[in-house]
Amino acid sequence: MQRIYEPAAYDTSQTAGAWWEETVASPLNFPTLNGDLTTDVAIVGAGYTGLNAALQLAEAHGVRAVVLDAAQPAWGASGRNGGFACIGGAKLPVSAQIKRFGLEETQKFHASQLAAIQTVRENLERYQIDADTHSEDGELCLAHRASTFQAMRDEVEFEAKLFDQKSELIPKGALAERGMNATGAHGALLSKAGFALNPLKYAQGLAHAAQNLGIPIYSNSPVTKITQNASRLSLHHPRGVVNARKVIIATNGYSSDDIPRELAGRFLPVISSILVTRPITPIEQRAQGWTSDLMSYDSRNLLHYFRLMPDGRFLFGQRGARKADAAHTAANKRQNRLDFERMFPAWRGVESTHYWSGLICTTLNRHPYIGPLEGQSQIFAALGFHGNGVSLASYSGRKLADLVAGAKPDLPAALRTPLWRFALPGLRRHYLRLAFAHYRLKDGLF
Repeated sequence: MQRIYEPAAYDTSQTAGAWWEETVASPLNFPTLNGDLTTDVAIVGAGYTGLNAALQLAEAHGVRAVVLDAAQPAWGASGRNGGFACIGGAKLPVSAQIKRFGLEETQKFHASQLAAIQTVRENLERYQIDADTHSEDGELCLAHRASTFQAMRDEVEFEAKLFDQKSELIPKGALAERGMNATGAHGALLSKAGFALNPLKYAQGLAHAAQNLGIPIYSNSPVTKITQNASRLSLHHPRGVVNARKVIIATNGYSSDDIPRELAGRFLPVISSILVTRPITPIEQRAQGWTSDLMSYDSRNLLHYFRLMPDGRFLFGQRGARKADAAHTAANKRQNRLDFERMFPAWRGVESTHYWSGLICTTLNRHPYIGPLEGQSQIFAALGFHGNGVSLASYSGRKLADLVAGAKPDLPAALRTPLWRFALPGLRRHYLRLAFAHYRLKDGLF
């Protein structure tokens, strides 16, 4: 497999070490595929995208699918993310979306993001998944500069004219009385869409729902090569071959440049890391002035994202690591803790009990993609959720299944425009280093 990070980032023999792993009754244990088989659709990846695609194919189209995963379902980003089911998925600003796609298509993309949140809600209800949901009032963005808060004022007025979404500006002086006191915040914007959940419980619930429908899911069955003849695709795995009419690639940031080769150079994984503290008592919460359970993030390019969970533990994540080796992982862990203490100084004595990292997926287009790979009519993919995959990956899996089954979902241009290829893709890590340096300068972190 051709991947751009160190082997540790893809070591399926190790668990993530995430707090979520301690919240589930037992790990998933699906069988390993031995030998050959034939199916209508083969799905590579058993995370939110792949599981939703399998469920949609079975329930809406009566199409048989087989799901293959290199580890266990949800081993990747679906089982180790921050649990934000929210608006997002693109890093292209709204003004740039309008310039690239037009006003109507930009509005359609925003509507699809709201529909994506609803997809998660419907999944939780339909499959009776208890995923510890909270933060039902939406998502909070804290302005890290006074000028950023003023830009938020302009943004609210601008986007209120374009989208059917409720937002609320919270000035700096009102943050503490709302239980949102973080050092360096100059106000906030509350977008009233989305909610928080336990991402692993959600993913496991989808896997059990697929299992109950009789959808075969095979673990520890990595696809090592895809070959094609006139009418069939052959997915090679360590113990045999899966033959299928169509293939769905649902591996997002854990994708490989050569599986299939049409994907090469069209995505850039980025390391995101998270710490979780011990339960913070109500007295400690009041001492800091943060008692809100809203899923939150700051306005930096290399953002921090955080939330107070139902049991009092605090989750704090960030971007910025460049390598996945032991030395860089240790350095990023220290930086993550340092940033946490800077934003919440009253909690310097609160231990962080868990730390882990994983890969999000970015694209040169700065928006996701759902559809066939370039030059292909049999291989489909959905990827590039830019760290907001809980809702959009769920939605994308459903829409991708519709496409594979021959339906024609009305996708906005931002989701159906093919992914651009990075120039000299072998240098993507160097591009990332330059981008991080640029963003740190813009964020005032030097």
